[in-house]
Amino acid sequence: MKLVILDRDGVINEDRDDYVKNTTEWVPIEHSLEAIANLTQSGWRVVVATNQSGIARGLFDMHALNAMHEKMHRLVGQAGGRIDAVVFCPHGPDHGCECRKPLPGMVLEIAERFNAKLQGLPMIGDSLRDLEAISAVGGLPMLVKTGKGGKTLAKGGLPESTLVFNDLYDAAEHLINHFEAQR
Repeated sequence: MKLVILDRDGVINEDRDDYVKNTTEWVPIEHSLEAIANLTQSGWRVVVATNQSGIARGLFDMHALNAMHEKMHRLVGQAGGRIDAVVFCPHGPDHGCECRKPLPGMVLEIAERFNAKLQGLPMIGDSLRDLEAISAVGGLPMLVKTGKGGKTLAKGGLPESTLVFNDLYDAAEHLINHFEAQR
């Protein structure tokens, strides 16, 4: 099985400094829906792993988060793709949970749920914490320059073996064309 983990804000949809709080603010990045459709149609399972501390901060509630994810699923489906699961951390940065990236809790949960090998498992994100979460378990960190990705790249200090792409579309094309077919 081919499995890829995607961060949400800054990778699939536009990120906001004041948090994406509702369906109106949830706006897909150009070509991201096509990228997910291309992955799906090439036999990849796509799972989203996203920190959503806006819940803990009281900026939005579970109803709003569910509505944003329903919109994401609908638009991806209309583009011909599928997201197999969405895993999220609702905690704030000081909560002390095991799921908030850069900790690998969500990655471990996804690997267990999909019976996937951690070694080489690709994860596409726009922040250092995304890259650290997958790197911590031997996966393949992939940085996109969308969202906070440009700033992340400029700061440096990326995990060894991080691959860098302009956007999700380019990262997806790389996986489709260059990744080992069977994991």
